[in-house]
Amino acid sequence: MVMKLISINLPNEIYELLLAIAKKRGKSVEEVIIESVVDKLDPETRVDVYLKLHEKYVREAEEFYAKGDLVQSSEKYWGALTSLLNVIGEREKLPHYTHRDLREIVEFLTKKMNDPEYSRLFSSAEALHANFYHNFMSKISFEAHRRDTIRLIQKLRKYVGLE
Repeated sequence: MVMKLISINLPNEIYELLLAIAKKRGKSVEEVIIESVVDKLDPETRVDVYLKLHEKYVREAEEFYAKGDLVQSSEKYWGALTSLLNVIGEREKLPHYTHRDLREIVEFLTKKMNDPEYSRLFSSAEALHANFYHNFMSKISFEAHRRDTIRLIQKLRKYVGLE
């Protein structure tokens, strides 16, 4: 599947609804739209879409990071992480639609793997997600949270069999 960037025109009222849903779920408007479509697919196809989204977000995170755009990079790393959590949610038959659901998947992994690092690293990734909305991180803080998020992504990639 090749993903290409397209623009669509939406009535302002629809966009505002999507934005409200996205904020409630701790996701981007793009993710909310994708999830509404992906939700109609069979589980195997959903996993495939989430894996492709993961790769897309990792690539974009690194591109924004290379340009020094820490705010956009923050959100793309978050997207890369949550895409993998969506894969795990699908495979483990766990809900994965809200920020709380994602936290519960992390707690599931923490218990299943007997590894509290999952929870700690996720908290660090949440700070990157918040940085997208509030742009409060210095470069040194960003670097620490980025390393933690990449570490968690690596652990999740191994868990889902990508490494």
